Amino acid sequence: MFNLDFDDDYFLEEDKIDEKKDYLTEAGKCDFDVLTFEDKVLRENTLGMTVTSGTVVIKKDSNNLIGISIGGGAPLCPCLYIVQIFDNTAASKDGTLQSGDELVAVNNQAVKGKTKVEVAKMIQAAKDEVIINYNKLHADPQQGKSLDIVLKKVKHRLVENMSSSTADALGLSRAILCNDTLVKKLQELQDTEIMYRGLVEHCDRVLRAHLDLSLAVKQMGEVFAELAVREPQPRASEAFRLFAEQHRSMEKLGIKMLKAVKPVLSDMGTYLYKAIPDTRLTVKKYADAKFEYLAYCLKVKEMDDEECSYAALQEPLYRVETGNYEYRLILRCRQVARGKFARLRSDVLVKMDLLDNKHVESLGGHLTKLIQGLSTLNLKTMGLISKPPLFPIEVDLSNNAFQYKSTTPIAADNDEDEIENGVEIKEHNLLEGLDEATIEKKEDLIPGLSQPEPDYSEMDNLTLLSTLNLKDSPTNQDQSILFPDLIN
Repeated sequence: MFNLDFDDDYFLEEDKIDEKKDYLTEAGKCDFDVLTFEDKVLRENTLGMTVTSGTVVIKKDSNNLIGISIGGGAPLCPCLYIVQIFDNTAASKDGTLQSGDELVAVNNQAVKGKTKVEVAKMIQAAKDEVIINYNKLHADPQQGKSLDIVLKKVKHRLVENMSSSTADALGLSRAILCNDTLVKKLQELQDTEIMYRGLVEHCDRVLRAHLDLSLAVKQMGEVFAELAVREPQPRASEAFRLFAEQHRSMEKLGIKMLKAVKPVLSDMGTYLYKAIPDTRLTVKKYADAKFEYLAYCLKVKEMDDEECSYAALQEPLYRVETGNYEYRLILRCRQVARGKFARLRSDVLVKMDLLDNKHVESLGGHLTKLIQGLSTLNLKTMGLISKPPLFPIEVDLSNNAFQYKSTTPIAADNDEDEIENGVEIKEHNLLEGLDEATIEKKEDLIPGLSQPEPDYSEMDNLTLLSTLNLKDSPTNQDQSILFPDLIN
């Protein structure tokens, strides 16, 4: 970048002058041929800001005031300027004058070289209206947002949550707006958001559970409907059909309840996911604008203290002697920040009121609708179930489609019952089921079966062995005696 100090060692002085002309022309600042030393000094003192002249007529209010405060003037400052425009006054309603504008004349009388007290008396001397000639200061607010202002904003953010004793112990000054109730409501808004989030999530789980239950009831009804179609017995089929219709009706009641309650949950979700975040964002913007406004207020106070200290020492302050443009720039930035702060504060107040009203009025109505929907579903479901009972029903398994065709009889296992009841188990009588005539003729069926039992105690060993067929195989003669029919 080109240096304007002319300390570079060029071979030709003309080359240095031409380069200087080209740089200023490209920058679009001014023509180098008409840029004198005084112009350069003035440009440095005004910080690159420009002024335009104008005239405004302001009518006084009932208190004989126009609503401005004046700074500068003799003997320290060569000009007089507007320090502040008060709210709801004639000057603020007119909107022409702004903080930092220079006062040139009042009622066609020049004010140069006068003190601010004399100028104030000139304004008060006017009866109904005041004619003010002024030089409008064209300043960019971003130009005044220096590193010092940013650090002051950070300091105010730190002091915001501190008590007075803590701030005094740390040597931090507390501005009058640090304990703002709107900023403190941000914590209350976060607590309300947590409560609504838990309520919405719980309602969502309850409604989803009812939806799953309704679908399960519907499937159960379809199963019983299929059983009714396949059941051959009319009474059982009708019972299954009615039971299936009850389940289908319960499913329809559940879906109807969900459709009625869904707008309630949607409204609560809108409040949670849109209204509260939007208000919280507005509160944060408001807090940032407030901290910026407080930073400019603190900067103005520091510059005022600096002027007072130099005046007490009777020493000149360069920025004051040259028109105090830096101070006037900060005054303009403070006015702009105050306007932004006031607008956002109004928006926050409106949104907080709307949220409070919706929270108080709508929450009770939403919970009432939700509980009424669940209660109605419960009553109607109980009405369906409390009808004359369909079960138990008698089903003749011998006539249905599930009987088994088998030739093997199924014997009941009563052994355990007989043992538990102390009943002695008897041998099975092979002749059970035969009539008396058959029993009397049993000798004809097996000859020799009814012969008397021999006395084994009187037999010798050989005879006993022969009797038991343990000696030799029976002869044909013995066979003829035992089974005479076989011989024939």
